[in-house]
Amino acid sequence: MSDRETQPVERQLPTDEARDLLALVRDIAQREIAPKAAEEEDAGRFPREVFTLLSEAGLLGLPYDPEHGGGEQPYEVYLQVLEELAAARLTVGLGVSVHTLASYALATHGTKQQQVEHLPAMLGGGLLGAYCLSEPSSGSDAASLRTRAVRDGDDWVLSGTKAWITHGGIADFYTVMARTGADGPRGITAFLVPGDAEGLSAAAPEKKMGLKGSPTAQVHLDGVRVADERRIGEEGQGFAIALSALDSGRLGIAACAIGVAQAALDQAVSYATERRQFGHPIADFQGLRFLLADMATQIEAGRALYLAAARLKDAGRPFAKQAAMAKLHCTDTAMRVTTDAVQVLGGYGYTADFPAERYMREAKVLQIVEGTNQIQRMVIARHLAGPESR
Repeated sequence: MSDRETQPVERQLPTDEARDLLALVRDIAQREIAPKAAEEEDAGRFPREVFTLLSEAGLLGLPYDPEHGGGEQPYEVYLQVLEELAAARLTVGLGVSVHTLASYALATHGTKQQQVEHLPAMLGGGLLGAYCLSEPSSGSDAASLRTRAVRDGDDWVLSGTKAWITHGGIADFYTVMARTGADGPRGITAFLVPGDAEGLSAAAPEKKMGLKGSPTAQVHLDGVRVADERRIGEEGQGFAIALSALDSGRLGIAACAIGVAQAALDQAVSYATERRQFGHPIADFQGLRFLLADMATQIEAGRALYLAAARLKDAGRPFAKQAAMAKLHCTDTAMRVTTDAVQVLGGYGYTADFPAERYMREAKVLQIVEGTNQIQRMVIARHLAGPESR
């Protein structure tokens, strides 16, 4: 059964340049990413050549300063690029979001010399980054991390294990949060660690239910020595940098979630308008029409929510609460919509002949990464009612 051609999402973009950019992204997604997505995800293959292409096209540093190879695009535009990429293949959309997250610390808190030396290669030189905060014993409670950095002359020596690292083992650079002081959030410092540093290694990638083309692995630091000039920000500032990065990163996850949900809706509509039962397309039956209408409404609401948060960020206003809301709502929406898409396809939805089952498996992880949705609810509640009294 052939797919009905889907129409591009109607987007409100601030400039003609942004419209041209989205058209370029959509063309790359349709030509270079989507056609191979199912086969490569099934094989667990990471499309490094796609990231090289995106880097050459200037798409790996969109929200950052053009002086260092960035695209100087507002988050309102950058997130819609992520959505288009994730709709074609989540491994790519999420990978760009993680790379942007990994570049955040240096781009926003690095010295001028650090930025001149490292950012051009990170943003437009074909490099790929990873963000290292979580550990085997500290996920949601990230402030209890144990990876330690000890000062040795003009160097730091890093030892510990990071967990659930996207691009672990294949990244060219790692933004690593390590303990340089006492227990708690004020004893953590950020470092830029080269991917080929002596003593850095990665475990075998995790075997996951979805997102199989995106390697997720533990990263081991066994006496990794880095110069003090690779310390990002002040000593003890690392946790604040990490949380600031996550506020922006959560918007990336929200946009990726809406991309997956949109792809699932497009698949469901295509199938429902072609599949005939009782002499009619199944899209004629009210129960299914209402289901499609609900799916589309949830997606539009999610898109509006993440864009509203992005516009706050672009205006320099606080957006942490709205970022948590967007991550919560958009990823829950992706889970509901992809599950409903499988239902629309019936038995075919449960087979690998159609991508609906892959979208459903991929949506689940988005409710977990970069702060579980339970953590997002805690963040939102703290903005509303203040910290918990204990």
